[in-house]
Amino acid sequence: MKIPREAKIGVAAVIALVLLYATIKFLQGVNLFSTQDTYYINFRNAKALAKSSPVYADGYDVGIVADIRYDYDHPGTGVIVQIAVEHGMRIPAGTTAVLDEAMLGGCSLNLHMGNSPVERYSVGDTIPSAENNGLMARAAEMIPKLEATLAKVDTLLTTLNKVVGDPHIQQVLANAEALTANLDQSSRQLNQLLSRDIPQMAQTFNQAGQNVVTLTDNLNHLDLETTMSRVNQTLADVNQTTARLTSTDNNVGLLLNDTTLYHDLNRTATGAADLLEDFKAHPKRYIHFSVFGKKDK
Repeated sequence: MKIPREAKIGVAAVIALVLLYATIKFLQGVNLFSTQDTYYINFRNAKALAKSSPVYADGYDVGIVADIRYDYDHPGTGVIVQIAVEHGMRIPAGTTAVLDEAMLGGCSLNLHMGNSPVERYSVGDTIPSAENNGLMARAAEMIPKLEATLAKVDTLLTTLNKVVGDPHIQQVLANAEALTANLDQSSRQLNQLLSRDIPQMAQTFNQAGQNVVTLTDNLNHLDLETTMSRVNQTLADVNQTTARLTSTDNNVGLLLNDTTLYHDLNRTATGAADLLEDFKAHPKRYIHFSVFGKKDK
């Protein structure tokens, strides 16, 4: 039986379409020769997630994103993501789905598996989603703070430019330079003092210390007991002399303490003074001489 040419062309076209469909699904990550289980996830924001994006379970590739559609039945609640995972994969209760954004763009869906040993999600159930607190999420939270910091840095740089351009600042810098030069000169003088004068002073102090040690040794060699004995004897003699001067049993004591002798000496001195005055006034009363002999009265 001869097959018509048109039938051959139709069969070839169907086979080509099937191969094209299989190739497209293969490129999308769908394995047409294996069965997969379907689950749903509701996200407030799908971010950069796309169809055929990989689905990971604790970092391991277990499926793909089969479909993404907006939830028209509940506007404002987000989008519904349909995932296809390997058939028979057990997803325990407590599992959550998060979107991990890549540093250079793109997004992947990661299932944080729960640890329930008994309960699990059935095929077709909706797996709850959770916010991602990874690196990109923290970076997004830091962007407002970074913007505020950059604004402060810009203000600071503007102020710094004004300060640097102020002529008074230039004068202050010049003064600081002069002060630094003076400090450098003072430092050199101090080093010279420490290297030349301080050793001389130290040598002088050492010599003085040696002199003190020599003096101490000389004092140690003195017979202090004999010396003190002589000093005590001398003081005793002085006390004895003082006692005799204050006593009236000797001539010196009488001279110093007897008032009668004092008055007698005073009268004698007064009389002698009067006699001298009278002698000066009337010398003829006391001296008689004549060239030709004695003249009778």
